[in-house]
Amino acid sequence: MFEARHTMDAPTASSADNGTSGDGGGWFTPHAQPEAPADAEPARPAQEAATSPARLASTGSTAALPPAGLRVPAQRPARSAPPHSLAPVRAETASPDAVLIRRTMSEVAPVADKVTSYFYALLFVRHPDLRSLFPASMDTQRDRLLKALLTAAEHIDNTEVLVAYLQNLGRGHRKYGTRAEHYPVVGECLIGALSKYATGVWDAETEAAWVRAYTTISQVMIDAAAADELRAPAWWFAEIVAHDLRTSNIAVVTVRPDQPYPFLAGQYASVETPWWPRIWRHYSFASAPRSDGLLTFHVKAVPAGWVSNALVHRARPGDVVRLGPPAGSMTVDHTTDSGLLCLGGGTGIAPIKALVEDVAEHGERRRVEVFYGARTDHDLYDIDTMLRLQQTHPWLSVRAVIDQQGHLQLPDAVRQYGPWYEFDAYLSGPPGMIRSGVDVLRNIGIPSERIRHDSVEELVGTGG
Repeated sequence: MFEARHTMDAPTASSADNGTSGDGGGWFTPHAQPEAPADAEPARPAQEAATSPARLASTGSTAALPPAGLRVPAQRPARSAPPHSLAPVRAETASPDAVLIRRTMSEVAPVADKVTSYFYALLFVRHPDLRSLFPASMDTQRDRLLKALLTAAEHIDNTEVLVAYLQNLGRGHRKYGTRAEHYPVVGECLIGALSKYATGVWDAETEAAWVRAYTTISQVMIDAAAADELRAPAWWFAEIVAHDLRTSNIAVVTVRPDQPYPFLAGQYASVETPWWPRIWRHYSFASAPRSDGLLTFHVKAVPAGWVSNALVHRARPGDVVRLGPPAGSMTVDHTTDSGLLCLGGGTGIAPIKALVEDVAEHGERRRVEVFYGARTDHDLYDIDTMLRLQQTHPWLSVRAVIDQQGHLQLPDAVRQYGPWYEFDAYLSGPPGMIRSGVDVLRNIGIPSERIRHDSVEELVGTGG
């Protein structure tokens, strides 16, 4: 499942004044880093390296309501490390810790909602000051943090992919003000919720496995955030300079960041509006990097979508939004000459357009086949732009796929063309299209490692 890009996007806590957390002490509490004198040399960039799992003892606590003093291993402050200090290794068989963790996951799966509710109850009862740092409505937020933590823990053996994933999470969490000392709070409450609802399998050995997994997860994130802090801001302010309402519920929004914003075509950014503080949603960049530094997003207003409706129906030029750091790996590999098979459904055409521009700017004449899907002609809001690109670049082919009756799915239309086994595939659009698209592409001969797409889990959570 880690072919996709994933984001554990959940605000945790604001920074503290020192290196302590909660009621003092505890397994997770990192040591405070001493403040350097004003005339000291600047710190060297920390490498984005992961730590190996800490071998730490377990308390063996199985109480239904774990004590506030529940301990989990302390994270170290971010430190410099030699490059590649953790070599990518894919385990041939599951490690003992992974077996215990997955057994816990199976145990709590039928009561996932209760685990989530209890997790946040522990978090807010023990640390009520943190509640104000979360969105006013927890409808979408409540599942994100816990699910992402569990997902990371479940894939603890897949070092190569997991480390990159966690480093991305650590960088992204900077926009919430997350510091090393905030991870203990989450870790203790995570262990507390799991121990309550996984009673059938929970024991000292299982708790120790989760402690080791979370210690590793959090340390990778801490190190990545520290390294990123030396070269990029936690967030960018961006002024809306253009707002083009293409349909009754789709707007093309262009912003000017307050400082340079480096990104790659195919990536995405989290956006926060001034009308809904602490609520962030992800939108893909609709163009390759531009010389004028402007960024463009395609936004579709969805029912009950706070951020999307604000950006489509309320935002106007002059308004200022906040941007998180760029993320995502759905980018073009310019070291090969493979063709690109691109499927864009709805506003999913935005990153596909960016990929086409990226290929053009590199002067490559590799085949690019774009399938642009929509329910009606009216929903092909950016077809004119795509056709102009096709006229300019003979290596580009654009096909519109209209499914008015709900019978012809975009991925199925791809079967009528090809062969595609020498192409790299890119998918962007609604979750259902992504799921069916991956299946279709595999069936027509494209290997899984050559299929890139948005995370289905993240798409479900970013509809607002």
